[in-house]
Amino acid sequence: MPIPKPNKNEDKQKFVSDCMSDPVMKKEHTDTKQRVAICLSQTKKKGESSLIEEVHDNLFISGCVWDDEWDEFTYDVEASEVYDENDNMIMAAEKNGKKVTLNKPFRTPDGPKKFAVYVKNDKGKVVIVRFGDPNMTIKKDNPERRKSFRARMRCDSPGPKWKARYWACKAW
Repeated sequence: MPIPKPNKNEDKQKFVSDCMSDPVMKKEHTDTKQRVAICLSQTKKKGESSLIEEVHDNLFISGCVWDDEWDEFTYDVEASEVYDENDNMIMAAEKNGKKVTLNKPFRTPDGPKKFAVYVKNDKGKVVIVRFGDPNMTIKKDNPERRKSFRARMRCDSPGPKWKARYWACKAW
């Protein structure tokens, strides 16, 4: 079967995404890395790729995994320390034998609360902290509501990380 070709002005990332999810490509090239290499090779024009693009493509091929469920690429990064956008250290830990990310709030799919976060408590155990009312909307842009919430929750002293108040105040 023919390999997909990019359209004239098609974005490179969009083409690679479409190429990776193409049913014919999935059937003929079951190995994800091989499929990535083929899709990337279709986007290159002779003599037009820069050094940065080549380095990116090589990193892309070596460390990426195609996630069919989300229809996107994921990278596995090995690091001893990983930080989020607020310079808080995010570490991987285990909870009931499952790897979890610490100190990174996420939306709960259908739990009793709106958000949850895995943290280590004062005894060093990994615990899940749930916070936020699922039936209420957060109106962060309204300064009056924000001030009222922060006063009601006593956000000037939010307490330890393993308490819901800490994370609710941090979110507001």
